Amino acid sequence: MSSANTPADAQASDGQQPQARTHDHPLQAVELLLTLDNPPGPFAVVEGVAQYDVVNEEQCGHINPLSGTAERITHQQAIALQAVGENRYRATLYRDLMRDEDYYGRGVCQWQFSGAGALLKASGADGETRFTAFIDAQAIDQGHSATRHYPAADYPRVPGMDDYGQAGKADADSYVPALRAQLFTATLQANKAGQ
Repeated sequence: MSSANTPADAQASDGQQPQARTHDHPLQAVELLLTLDNPPGPFAVVEGVAQYDVVNEEQCGHINPLSGTAERITHQQAIALQAVGENRYRATLYRDLMRDEDYYGRGVCQWQFSGAGALLKASGADGETRFTAFIDAQAIDQGHSATRHYPAADYPRVPGMDDYGQAGKADADSYVPALRAQLFTATLQANKAGQ
């Protein structure tokens, strides 16, 4: 449990989401692989993130005084996606990164790994399209991959729509026929490190 004068307690006392704490030596390593197929150009920004969510916020979370319900507690941890070949990137994340703690004096919050994602931008300039992909923990556990299809016309930016967030679609056939021949994909897959 946290001591009385920690940053987490200070944040919790004023209703802010607490500063999440991590294990110094997590053990459950996962290797994340991002593969791009037929990209419309280079991506100077390739960033990864692992997401963790508290699964028992009703028992441990801050109660919103207006609604009377516990607020969701989530944390995203940056992970470094390193180029390992043409249009291929790899990162290591840890399923057991987060430390279970009592943030609000209502009980220990239990963290669970929720999944991992990637963000791509052509050069990193303001206004460029943000291409995103995500694979959830269940798909990782089952050995599946997650592929998203994106219109190449949205690269590097969508005219008149600065910082457009393009999450793509799982099914290429959900695009109109004229766009289907002009798609590129991002595929995420993950394995236990060392497999």
